[in-house]
Amino acid sequence: MATTDKPGTIHLLAVDDDENLLDMMREHFDRKGFKLSTASRGADAMTLVDEGRFDVALLDISLPDINGLELLAKLKEQHPELEVIMLTAHAALDMAIQAMKAGAYDYLTKPFHFNALDVHIQKAFEKASLARRERQWVEHISVESPRYRMVGSSPAHLRVMQLIEKVAPTDATVLIRGASGTGKELVARALHYNSPRRNRPLVTVNCAALQETLLESELFGHEKGAFTGAVQTKPGLFEVAEGGTLFIDEIAEMAPGLQAKLLRVLENGHYRRVGSTHEAVADVRIVAATNKNLEEEQKSGKFRVDLFYRLNVVSMRLPALKDRREDISELVEHFLATRRVGPKPFTITPEAMDAIKHYDWPGNIRELANVLERAQILAEDSTITLDDLPENLFDHHVSSGSTPPGDPVHLREVERLHVLEVLRKEKGNKVHAARALGISRRALYRLIKKYSLADEEIRG
Repeated sequence: MATTDKPGTIHLLAVDDDENLLDMMREHFDRKGFKLSTASRGADAMTLVDEGRFDVALLDISLPDINGLELLAKLKEQHPELEVIMLTAHAALDMAIQAMKAGAYDYLTKPFHFNALDVHIQKAFEKASLARRERQWVEHISVESPRYRMVGSSPAHLRVMQLIEKVAPTDATVLIRGASGTGKELVARALHYNSPRRNRPLVTVNCAALQETLLESELFGHEKGAFTGAVQTKPGLFEVAEGGTLFIDEIAEMAPGLQAKLLRVLENGHYRRVGSTHEAVADVRIVAATNKNLEEEQKSGKFRVDLFYRLNVVSMRLPALKDRREDISELVEHFLATRRVGPKPFTITPEAMDAIKHYDWPGNIRELANVLERAQILAEDSTITLDDLPENLFDHHVSSGSTPPGDPVHLREVERLHVLEVLRKEKGNKVHAARALGISRRALYRLIKKYSLADEEIRG
């Protein structure tokens, strides 16, 4: 494609064996200022798409060398951001509907008005442009290792990625808000490693892990003899992070007195070591995080209003995992690859994945990572099954509609009686009973516990 195109120029591909229609398209789109390439065969269309970048393709369903649906599938597989508008005769309308299900943006029946086609093209172009920008956001966010890659393609996740790309190159103070386990430290890492400070230290401190006096010493350092136990001078994290980024996690847990000292650093960069009269100046970017409602903390007097406004230059709110369920499959694949237990890669059964997708994950991404690590340890081979998941996920899966329709109480009773009957038939031998039921021994023990089947009842 030419590099002198104006920004926003739409690059079109029209694929049709009707030369008269292609001639009319050339005349019309030339007046509109669109860049149009044409092909009368599917093979020629694939060659053009492989050689250049197109935003929208106009694709006739009936082509001499290939079915339009087959060409659509090939185009979307190799170029998923290309939006396709199907052109069809009325008789082929059912095929156009199939094409929509296969990923086409829209369809028009022949003959059509060019004004209507222009509207469809403009909307398809806007969608293609958005998809391309979203991919660029993801690709431009660099991380120090695959383990810390930010995973997901949901709109909620991509909004966070877009904000990271905009904010990271600046020195703006950032306040990351979100529930525990949503990835606040991961966002802090992304902000640092995509900033001009990436070659300087990224230092992390958790305010909830230290008492006020220890936290002050940790942040600002102390002089020898400043307090009991201060046997030597110690630099603080502001000094360690010089030129880099200081990530202050759980900042709502910081005591009010220490909040005032942090506010001073944010205002003019000045601070003092504990026990020192010497003023030091910090060149450090501050990224803070909290899982608490800071507005409520201000009302109760636990968090300074002036510090809140200093921290809240840029606010990023991370979504809970239950609000970005579209990302769960990608996250599962990511954790099984980067947090592998043992030499062999693990797979997961559809039933187990279904349970994972329907669970609400109060512990968010951290809980998901821990569950998958546990499941790899418990799995009897390299396949994670429903039996390898914690009971709360298993029970949620049973009660969320994944079981056959019917009365839940009745179904539970049927299951209980069936398990009891098999155990009695096998005279309490759990190995044989599990084999007869077609489940693992661990799953059988879980059912015995679930239905409170005592040895006396099993013996009858």
